[in-house]
Amino acid sequence: MATSCFSFGVTEFPCRRILFLVAVAAGIIRAAIAAEPLGNPSAASKPVEQWGIFEVELPGPVEGNPFVEVQLSASFQPSKLKDSSLDKPITVHGFYDGDGIYRVRFMPNAPGTWEYITHSNRTELDGKQGAFTVVAAASGNHGPVHVNNTYHFAYADGTPFFPFGTTCYAWIHQTEELQRQTLATLAQNPFNKVRMCLFPKWYDHNHREPALYPYVGTPPNQWDFTRFNPAFFQHLEQCISQLGQRGVEADIILFHPYDKGHWGFDQMPAAADDLYLHYVVARLAAYRNVWWSLANEWDLLKQKKESDWNRFFEIVAADDPYSHLRSIHNCAVLYNHTNPLVTHASIQNGSAVEDIGRAEILRDVYRKPIIYDEVKYEGDLPVRWGNLTPQEMVHRFWVAIMAGTYATHGETYQHSDDQIAWASGGVLRGESPPRIGFLKKIVEAGPPEGINPIDKWQDLRTAGKPNEYYLVYFGKEAPQEWTFSLPISKPSQLPMKFRAEIIDAWNMTIAPVPGEFEVAKETPYRYNCPSHATITLPGKPYIALRITRVHENN
Repeated sequence: MATSCFSFGVTEFPCRRILFLVAVAAGIIRAAIAAEPLGNPSAASKPVEQWGIFEVELPGPVEGNPFVEVQLSASFQPSKLKDSSLDKPITVHGFYDGDGIYRVRFMPNAPGTWEYITHSNRTELDGKQGAFTVVAAASGNHGPVHVNNTYHFAYADGTPFFPFGTTCYAWIHQTEELQRQTLATLAQNPFNKVRMCLFPKWYDHNHREPALYPYVGTPPNQWDFTRFNPAFFQHLEQCISQLGQRGVEADIILFHPYDKGHWGFDQMPAAADDLYLHYVVARLAAYRNVWWSLANEWDLLKQKKESDWNRFFEIVAADDPYSHLRSIHNCAVLYNHTNPLVTHASIQNGSAVEDIGRAEILRDVYRKPIIYDEVKYEGDLPVRWGNLTPQEMVHRFWVAIMAGTYATHGETYQHSDDQIAWASGGVLRGESPPRIGFLKKIVEAGPPEGINPIDKWQDLRTAGKPNEYYLVYFGKEAPQEWTFSLPISKPSQLPMKFRAEIIDAWNMTIAPVPGEFEVAKETPYRYNCPSHATITLPGKPYIALRITRVHENN
C-alpha cells in the first residue's frame, strides 16, 4: 500500500493546554493556531458537538507543490472524558487548501476536553498544540452510520438507520439553480441516502462541462494530477454539509467509467489514484454523513485491476480514523465482497428483487448488509435499465425489505431540457417516491434491529421478528383471503395472540383487521389458529399484512 503524502509520525505531547477563540462556520469549529498564546484561559471558546467537526487552520508554505511536498497530521487526545476507555490518541491527516492555508479536521466521538498536537515535515506547521471542548450532540445529530446486527445499520448513538436511498450521480456538477432544486427535492422526499459521483460524468443525457474541476489544468483533459483545485473540493464539502443538514447520507462514488477519456479522470496513473484518495479522505472523513463507494461499475474501468481496487480499499480504510462505511458497485462482475474492508455489499442486480426469494441469497454469501443500489430505474428511457413502471420500482423495494436487504431508487424520465434526475438531480416526477416513503415508515415502526427473513427456505413472503412481528407480502399476486398461519423460527411459550392489519402498498393505506388471532403449534414448522381463521383480502396486487403480537400489557 502506498504511503500517504499527508501523514506524519505520531508523537506524544505534553499535557499543556491552550484554549482558542473560535468561530462557527457551516457547522465547523475553526481554530487559528497562532491566534492565542499558550495557556490563554479564555472561557469564551465555542464548543463543538460530539460528531461535529473541529478544524485546525494553519498558515504554511506556498513554494513548490504543497500537495505532495508538505506532510501534515495531528494527534487528538481526550483529556477530561467521562468514558476513560476512549482515552487513546487518534491520528488525523491534514491537507493543503490553497492560498497558503493548511487544515486538519477532526470529528470527536465523545464529550469532554480534547487536546491536539500537529506533526509536519515543515517547522512552521509542526508541534502546534491546543485544546477544545466537546459537548453532547444536539437533537438530530446521531453520529456516523455503521453496520449493526450483521445485516443492518445504526447511527453511532445506537439509533437504527434504514437506508432508503436515491441516485443523483452528477448533481454537484450542475448549475447552482439545479443544485438548489435537488436539495429542495431531497428535503421533500423520503430518501435518506444519495449516491453521487465525485468526478463529473460524461454520459448520455449528461454531456456538459462543469463549472469546477478537481484538478488544476486546462479543460477538457490537460490536468496536473499532483495539484488539486481547492475551490472544487470546497464546493463538494458545501454539498455534503447541505445533505447532512437534511438528514441525508452522502454515498460518494470515488471512481467511475463515465468519462471515456474526455477528461481522463478514469485513466489516471496509479500514483495519481493513490494521491487522490489520500487527499479526498483527509478532506471529507470528518463529515459524519459520508460513505465511501470506491466505484460505480468497477469492472468497466478496464485499466484498473482487482489488485488496484484492493489497494484502494486499504488506503481509504487506513486514512479514515472513523471507519466510515465502504462499498464498491458492479456492472456484470461482482467484486469480492468477502474482503473484510468492505463493510456492506453494494449490488447492481434488478432481477434479484423482481421476485420473492432471490435477494436474500447474498446475505448468506457475504454475511454483511446488502444494498441493491441499482435495481434499474423508474422512467421512460428506451433502454431496459431505465424504464421501470412506478409500480415495479415500489415492488422491488418491498422485495428487498422482505429479504432483509435494502434497495436504492433512481428516476430516468426524459424532459425537454434533457435533465434526468438519475444524473442531474432536480425535480422528481415519478410516482414511486411517496410509496417508498410509506414503506420506509412501516420499516421504521417495526423491529429496531431490522426486518429479517424468518423461514427463508420455505416461507419466502414472510419476514420480521419471530414471535413478535411479521410482514406478509403478496407482491403481484391478488389473493382474496389468507389463512392465518405463521412460520416457526424460535419456539415460544404458547398461547400467543396477534393482531393483523391489511397494507395496500400502492394506495398507501393501512386497515386493521377486527379481532385477535390466537395460535397453536400444529406442526414443527407453523403456528396455526385452531379455528383455521382466515383474513379477507382485497384481491389485488401489492397487498401486505402486518401482524403484531398482543402482550398482556397491550
